[in-house]
Parts: sequence; structure tokens; C-alpha cells
Amino acid sequence: MDTWHIWVILALILVIVEIFTSGFVIICFAVGAAAAAVASCLSSGIQGQILWFSVATFLAFIAVRPLLLRSFNKGKSGRKSGIEALEGREAIVTERISYMENSGRVAIDGDDWKAVADDKNEIIEKGQKVIVTGVDSVILKVRTK
Repeated sequence: MDTWHIWVILALILVIVEIFTSGFVIICFAVGAAAAAVASCLSSGIQGQILWFSVATFLAFIAVRPLLLRSFNKGKSGRKSGIEALEGREAIVTERISYMENSGRVAIDGDDWKAVADDKNEIIEKGQKVIVTGVDSVILKVRTK
């Protein structure tokens, strides 16, 4: 078996492993192995093949990986999940919201949340509709609708 066969097999194995991992790290090594296979076909010695492998892997980390990460994560940065997804939602006050009394709860979709008013001087009575304007840990910041 020629050396370039080994490099090609290594590159294919690394591509397959990359399919089951995330982060596009292993694919950079696969690019290096493919470059070493080309070097082997060009009758380069083992030192030259290792040099090609190293340089191509390094360049893949610098150039290819950021492009892959950017395209793979496109559109995900704007999505909110968990408690952050409640921002902008309407809620019903289930317990009077008062900063001075350190009290207040709201309900959203049947879930009960501790809440504080955006305006610390504002008192929001039970039954009023409010809008969630922010989240601080597990406490919702709200304002009257």
C-alpha cells in the first residue's frame, strides 16, 4: 500500500468522525491529511508530507473553520430560548407588584413567575395586563400594557 493511500484513508476516517462531532475541528485535520496525500503523490518524502499536513491543517483552522462555523450557525444567534423567550410577551398580574413590598407575580401560559416593575415607583395591581420587558435571573421585569 502506497503512502498516499494511508493519507486518503486517514482523511476519510476523519471526515466520518467529524460527522458525529461538532465544532469543525477534526475536519481541519482531514484537510491536512488530504494535502499530505497530494504531497505523497508528488513524490515528496515523509518530512514533506508531514510539513504539508501541518501547514494545511493550520490554514484550515485559520481560514476554513471560521467559515464553516459562521455558515453553520447562521440564523441561530437571534433565537431566544428558555426564560429569555418570554421578553415581549403579555402576562397577567397574579399578585400585586410592589418594589417597596418586594412582592409581585405574573402568569404566562399558566406558569407563575416572580416579577418586578421596570419603574420602581410603580405599583401594579392584581389582574392587570403587563408586558415582559426583561429578565434578571428568574425574575421578570414588566411594565403596564
